[in-house]
Amino acid sequence: MRVKRENLFHLIEPLLPHVEKPSRYLNHEWGAVEEQEGPFHVCMVYADVYEVGQPNLGIAILYNALNKAPYISCERAYLPWTDMAALMRKRNVPLLSLEGAAPLASFDVVGFTLAHEMIATNIIETLDLAGIPKLSEERDEEDPLIFGGGPSVWNSEPVAPLFDAILLGDGEEALVEMCECVRTSKLDGVSRQEILHRLSQIQGVYVPSLYQIVKDDTATRWGYAVPKEGSDAPSVVYKRCLPDLSVTDPVAQRIVPYTEIVQDRLALEIQRGCARGCRFCQAGMTYRPVRERPAQQIVKAGEEGLLKSGYDEVSLTSLSTTDHSQCGYILRRMNSDLRKRGVRISIPSQRMDAFGAEMADAVSTSRRGGLTFAPEAGSQRMRDVINKNVTEDDLESAARNAFENGWRRMKLYFMMGLPTETDEDIQAIPAVAKRILDIGREIGGKGVTVSASVAVFVPKSYT
Repeated sequence: MRVKRENLFHLIEPLLPHVEKPSRYLNHEWGAVEEQEGPFHVCMVYADVYEVGQPNLGIAILYNALNKAPYISCERAYLPWTDMAALMRKRNVPLLSLEGAAPLASFDVVGFTLAHEMIATNIIETLDLAGIPKLSEERDEEDPLIFGGGPSVWNSEPVAPLFDAILLGDGEEALVEMCECVRTSKLDGVSRQEILHRLSQIQGVYVPSLYQIVKDDTATRWGYAVPKEGSDAPSVVYKRCLPDLSVTDPVAQRIVPYTEIVQDRLALEIQRGCARGCRFCQAGMTYRPVRERPAQQIVKAGEEGLLKSGYDEVSLTSLSTTDHSQCGYILRRMNSDLRKRGVRISIPSQRMDAFGAEMADAVSTSRRGGLTFAPEAGSQRMRDVINKNVTEDDLESAARNAFENGWRRMKLYFMMGLPTETDEDIQAIPAVAKRILDIGREIGGKGVTVSASVAVFVPKSYT
């Protein structure tokens, strides 16, 4: 039986005094879209707690795109913390959307973004709390269609049984097309199976139930997916690519939360893709080609976003922000407008071979937050193996430019466990950090700090 669409906040409200951070579950944040009585309802879900999922830029981009589309109303949902989840199960309260407090099972489409692999088990928990069958094969005509997308669906098969359809690539246009396909198909009165067949004809859409896995005994792969007999699904699913970022809104209107979140700032995507070709980087391979957002659009979006949100920090995000052809111009323009208002401009992680004196001065408003660089490997040999084109001279030059422009804190990211790695390569990591620290204290004195973060290398598909 179809779950009735209604506002059930009165079921959540009595639970709020008994949970940690009740502000996680409050709606009507500044900038959120008010619940709309449209004919087609979509819920975008980040399967983690609110303060982790709310700043996700991918969700913000898709939320914005869907709510601009005619006949589509999009809301959000997040995974409750364990205390709230336990109370919801005890009181038999289903997982609700944030804007309209409607049961997730009452939506036409529920979409999940997989920002990383470990979120997959959270998706199972989310579906369980929502009362939606966890496996695609268990759902019937009355259940919502479950879509998946994001960086971790490039290797789709481990999570394929959870989803009715998986989108590979950029979603701004494709997800709107998918939702419109479902909407018009429902108006046509066709079956759920026919809707899935229609979805499979959209470029970038993989419908797992229309394929079967053929095992391969070679050492290179476990198996591969081929269309089932009688299926008209394509034999190869090509990723969806948005060729021109300027046709989409950079999401200057961000939702301002009631509670502290992990990245509490205005984030603007200034380009997509990366031309560097580091061999370990999945995103650098899968989000090709490089597409830049126009400089004027970025500057305007920054101004509008700060005025609408009240944030005092704007982050210019991409896989390699300093590779934007007009990065220097963007920073100068934004600095001239924002410095006097005390607004901080930050760049999440910067390439040491692109961090010259001009760049150090341009982002100097961020000095209190520290600088982050990612040499990835300690030895030159190891950096050459992974195609990280950063030399010892680049490391020292970037450090000098930073410390000479007043920076006092620096963080370095490294990986260990890389192919062909030796003990000498590992020992080079603290040596690099010590060399950078020596340069910093030579210029800035004992107040300079350098920290090194070492992560374990995780092999990814398409690298």
